[in-house]
Amino acid sequence: MNEFHWRRVVLKVGSALIAPDKNGCSSRYLLSIAEFIIKCRMHGVQVVLVSSGSVAAGSHAFDTEKERSIAVKKAMAAKGQMDMMGSWDRLFDFPVAQLLLTQGDLQIRDRYHSIRETAFELLNNDILPIVNENDAVTSDEQKVGDNDNLSAMIAASVDADCLIICSDVDGLYDDNPNTNKDAKLLKQVEKIDADIYAMASGPETGGVGTGGMRTKLEAAEKATSNGILTFIVNGLKTSSFNQLFEGKNPGTVFLPFEKPLEDHIHWITHTSKARGEVIVRNEIADRMGGDETLNFDHKDIINVVGEFAIGDTILVRTEKGKKLAKATSQHSSCVLSLMADENIDESVLESEDDNPIISENTLAILENK
Repeated sequence: MNEFHWRRVVLKVGSALIAPDKNGCSSRYLLSIAEFIIKCRMHGVQVVLVSSGSVAAGSHAFDTEKERSIAVKKAMAAKGQMDMMGSWDRLFDFPVAQLLLTQGDLQIRDRYHSIRETAFELLNNDILPIVNENDAVTSDEQKVGDNDNLSAMIAASVDADCLIICSDVDGLYDDNPNTNKDAKLLKQVEKIDADIYAMASGPETGGVGTGGMRTKLEAAEKATSNGILTFIVNGLKTSSFNQLFEGKNPGTVFLPFEKPLEDHIHWITHTSKARGEVIVRNEIADRMGGDETLNFDHKDIINVVGEFAIGDTILVRTEKGKKLAKATSQHSSCVLSLMADENIDESVLESEDDNPIISENTLAILENK
């Protein structure tokens, strides 16, 4: 197709493009996006669309004078989801399918693989998957929170080689372009670090969506660590999609890791939420070697935070708050708390070597966190 040689693309579209006037869905910006998707498919490139906008699309049907409770926003999402899917469906002459997800669907490994299998079946049958967070039913605990990060998780799950995140600015600037006319657009970012995050300027100008530039950077970090080329582009401009199709960079491109994380490590690091924390002595961080090992036993545990079961993802951090790793726990929070208090039968502690606190093959070291 072009110099990027894409095989499978995940395209994320935000609420500001779906319902720019906050008065239901509009095709104003969707036509050029739909044309881009059609061109990709014509050239053998598979596309997964992650579309926000259900709340914004459904808000016009409710009394906006009253304060919007969580229940009202969920009802807006239920109404708007139908309208949004109808808008997309009218723009294509091929079938589309709806995938509504929550963090809980991504959190459990079996369900994560089920999502992956469903998406591949849709793609293999030339059906366009349209993904959104299930805002109508999800709770705060089960919420991803924004579709930028969700799009990166989906990109990883479907083995995409490109993630395109649409914004209402041209890309990442070194300062807020809305307040600083001298702000400069970064055309290419090789590594997302603290300096890059410092450039995030908060929510976009549209004021409709839940994300901002920071969530887009978080998504780019998730995707690039999985070896996925990532763009932030201006979805308001038809020229953005024309340039992408021509193999040009219309916004900011984030280069993928040369050595991507292994799939299960990426899932633990960027998709699975920690259900609790294990607090260890500060010197554990100093004992971590260059080979990224994390070794500690029950005597190093200071405290256990939260409730979790065997097999849940946990965060390991020091007393000072330094985040060392995420991992799959080999013990419940109850047992680990007893270990920390040394209030457990000695025979159980002696058998710990056969059942360590964490397993090395489910350990993801967190760098510079």
